Parts: sequence; C-alpha cells; structure tokens
Amino acid sequence: MNGIARFLMGDTTADRIVPPTGFTARLTTFTAAAMAFLAVFALALSLASGRLAERWSAALAQTATIRISAPSDQMAAQTAKVMAILKETPGVASAQPLTDAQQKKLLEPWFGPDLPLDALPIPRLVDVRETAQGFDAEGLRNRLAASVPGAVLDDHTRWRKPLVAAADRLRLLGLVAILLIAGATAAMITLAANAALAANGQVIRVLRLIGARDRYIARAFVRRFTLRALAGAAIGTVLGMGAVLLLPAQNEAGGFLTGLGFQGLGWAWPLLIPPLAALVSFLATQAAAFHTLRGLS
Repeated sequence: MNGIARFLMGDTTADRIVPPTGFTARLTTFTAAAMAFLAVFALALSLASGRLAERWSAALAQTATIRISAPSDQMAAQTAKVMAILKETPGVASAQPLTDAQQKKLLEPWFGPDLPLDALPIPRLVDVRETAQGFDAEGLRNRLAASVPGAVLDDHTRWRKPLVAAADRLRLLGLVAILLIAGATAAMITLAANAALAANGQVIRVLRLIGARDRYIARAFVRRFTLRALAGAAIGTVLGMGAVLLLPAQNEAGGFLTGLGFQGLGWAWPLLIPPLAALVSFLATQAAAFHTLRGLS
C-alpha cells in the first residue's frame, strides 16, 4: 500500500521531467478515452451474446414439435394416433395439439391476420415437452413412421445448435475486440511515451550527470502516463455506459438488437476498464521508458 501511495503522490522534482501539457498528454488521454468507450460496447456485445445463447438454448431445449400432414377428414384420427403414441413414450412430459387460433397466430407475422386456415392444407402441429431425462428421438420417429406416416418429429436440434453457436461466436468476437483494444491502447501509449522521452533527452542526460538513476527517471514517466490513461479511460467508460444506457431496452418483439445493454450486476463490469487501462499503460510505459533510456546511454 505504501508503494502505491508513493506512486500516486509522485515526486515533484521528477514530475517536471514529463511535460504536463502538449500533444503527448492529449494523445494519451484521448486514446485511453476512445478505447475505453469502444471497450464498453465490446463488453456489452460479449455479455449480451452470452445471454442470447442461454436464452435461445433454454427456449428450444426440452421441447419438440410434431407436424401432422393429412387430408382434412383424416386429421383428427391421425392426431389422436400421435397423441396415443406420445402418451406411451418415456420422457414425454406433456403434449398438446395447437388449435387453429394458435397456429394462425404463429403464421400471422408472415401471412397476415386474415389467413384462411380452413382453405389451406396446413398441417397440424403438436407441441411436445420433454422431461429432464428427455426421450429417444430416433425411436419416436420410427414409431411415428410406422403408425402415422404423415407425422414428422422436429426436436429443434437443427435450429438450436446453429443459433447457440452463432451467439457463442459473437461473444468470442466481443472478447477478441477487447483484447485488440487493449493492444492498440498499449501501442499508442508506447508511442506517446517514446515521444516524450525523446523530447526530454537533454534533460535526462543532465539528470544522469547529477546522479539520477534510470529507475528514478522512468518512474516519473510511468506515473504521469498511467494517471493520464486512468483519467482518460474513466471519462471514456462513463460516456460509454451513458451511451449503452440510451439503447432501447430488451423486449420480445425487438429480440437481440434491443438487448445490448448491461443487466443487473453486469453494470459493474465496465468499472474494471479504467484500472485495466491504467495497468496496460503502466506496463507499456515502463517497457518503453527503460528501452529508450538504454538507447540514450
């Protein structure tokens, strides 16, 4: 704690080595603010993608649909056979044929509210809910094929896996973006630190002549640039969180694009960005300072 306190308090004499104003100060602060702003959105994308994957997986897990295609005069008998098979199938918690009104509601977004179900050869859908153990999908398909050839089982696997995989890739993309932002921040701060060190080359040589050690000189640069990065990242994080707060709230109609904000304790994650930016700046500036000081020997 004493070392951190001394680092934050600094040394007035050593701090004079680093120019308090100028393009290096503005560049460091602006870079940290801009990268923190982008990091907030990358973090929001990553967290939202994780929630999306869980929601899609939960919505489609332990559910299945049976589609019954038959002439209208045989539909009721075919549906009754399917229901009888489902009652005897281990792992089926419940099964319920959808009514005409329910099927019309499902088709309404594509065909409009005036769809004449009685005039179209629309198959009957049966909503199937599984138990925690689930049922043997292949065995159920074989029984349906033998007794009700017009019934087709859809266990949602072909829908669930690609959707969850896509959401997982979006989450990974968000994490990769955060790493790239950290790398770009380190590179820009390194350039700014090198510029400041080069601009003060004569001052550094004089300090060496009067006995100043490289560690003493480097500490002044590291402290100043670290605090600049911390301040800039704090500004960028606040602006980013404010922008995320203005995004539309999640709702069922809007889907993914209205659920990019943080939720609950997720709002605490962006608060880690400023200290992480300061850590990146500390490491980058320290490496740049000692490298440049060796070159000035």
